[in-house]
Order: sequence, then structure tokens, then C-alpha cells
Amino acid sequence: MKRRNFIATAAVGSAGLASTSALASNSPGPTKEFKLKGNINHSVCEWCFNDIPLVDFLKTLNELGVKAIDLVGPDRWPILKKYDIHCSMCNGAEIGLDKGWNNPKYHEQLIKNYTEMIPKVAEAGYTNLICFSGNRDGMNDYVGLQNCVDGLSQIMPLAEEHGVVIQMELFNQVNHPDYMCDNSLWGVELCKHLGSDNFKLLFDIYHMQIQEGDIIRSIQNYHPYFGHYHTAGVPGRHEIDETQELYYPAIIKAIHDTGFKGYVAQEFIVTWDDKIAALKDGFMRCDI
Repeated sequence: MKRRNFIATAAVGSAGLASTSALASNSPGPTKEFKLKGNINHSVCEWCFNDIPLVDFLKTLNELGVKAIDLVGPDRWPILKKYDIHCSMCNGAEIGLDKGWNNPKYHEQLIKNYTEMIPKVAEAGYTNLICFSGNRDGMNDYVGLQNCVDGLSQIMPLAEEHGVVIQMELFNQVNHPDYMCDNSLWGVELCKHLGSDNFKLLFDIYHMQIQEGDIIRSIQNYHPYFGHYHTAGVPGRHEIDETQELYYPAIIKAIHDTGFKGYVAQEFIVTWDDKIAALKDGFMRCDI
């Protein structure tokens, strides 16, 4: 085939592939029987589906056999209990992503918030409570780490007493510029300094793929410090299907191989017309 003809043919083929890819990103693809194997504790972040009334969403989770939901505060825990859905990551004590434990000026308020929230989490029968490092705002990372230790040390005895695990989430610098807890090593060092089994890292796979990559190696090397996982596709934070670069079955297998017994929560922004079909697809890809 002459080069000119080959290029023309290839261009037509590429256009067809691009069209097919665009359609695939907005459709559920082949229907599969939805049946979870029970090896992974599945959850989902409520905010990604907050256009669905919470009661309706909880009913759907019951139908799917998914027993947990992430990032719900105490005002709505009674609704979760009514539908027998566990809150696998509680929130409501934090000030904000950018105003966290690395800055002493927020310690007084944070200590008050977490001191009040920790007993509530335990009384409700939950375990995990999220926290954030805050932004650097020109602060040295070593200073920020010590500030986090100084502040968090004041609530850790209470967390230990109540069996509550404080979990600091890792974020990337693309979506959250200046956030301090932006890599595994910094977070692990914080865990080591605190020296408590009741402090862990929320390892967000999406964020850490963007920030540092080498996801499976991080899980293998640092899993004792990871208490919770979030999923999403890269790029775009969308479905974890063939439109993105991460292969979640291998990642989930790596998590499972560490003996992890916590929760893996879906946290992607849906592009499919059928949001529940997208969620089911995500669960199935993470079910090994």
C-alpha cells in the first residue's frame, strides 16, 4: 500500500476509533450479572451521587449488597442506620482541606471539633474519621509535620480510648495546589511520629497516581499505614473503565494481598447517563 493511501486509511480508522471511544465513555457497555464475591469491603462516596436522594441511594446500595457509604456527617447517620448502611468514613470535625493540623492557629478549633466528634463516631458504632493537613502557605514541610504531631497528639488518646481511627487524606498538587500531605512518604513519616494504630492515611489512588504514580509499589511498601482507599479514573476522575490509565483489578489484588480488611470506596465523577450502572461497573472492577 502506498504511504499516502495508508495515511488516508489510517485517518479514517482513527476517526472511527475516536467516535467509538467517545460513545463508550457515556454508555455502560455489555450488561454483566452483578454479584459481589465478598472478598472486598466496598463503599462509595456519597458526594459523587448527591443528586440522587440519599434514601433512594441507600435503597440501591441495599439492593446491590453494598454495606457502606463514605463521607456522611452525624446529622444523617440516623438515615444510614434506618437502611442498615455503615458509615465507613465519617466527616464533620474538619475545618477545611486548606485549614488543617499543620497550622497551629487552627489547633484550638480542631481539637475542640475532634474532641466532640470522636465520642459521637464511637457511639454510632463507626470507626473512621477524616482529617486534613491543610495548605503549606509558605510553611516548610518539616515544620508542618511537627505542627501536625503537636496538634494531633492532643486528640489521639481520646481516639484510642474510643477505638476511633483518625485518617488523613492524601491529595495531589494539580487539583489541590499547596496541600501539604501530598505524598506517601510525608504521610508515612507523620504516622511514624504519632506512633498510634489509631492514626492512618486515606490513600486516594486517583490523587496519588497523579502525584507520584507507582501505586502498587506504594501499597506493598506502606500498607500498614493505609487505613482506607478511594478510587477514581485518571485522567479526569471519572469511571474506572478502559477510558483511563489505571488497571484497578491489579491494584485491588495488591490491596487484598496485604491482608487489608478495611474499605475501598468508589469516588469517581460519573459521566455515564445511567449513574447506577456506572457505579455497578466500578464495584465489579474492584471485586476480586
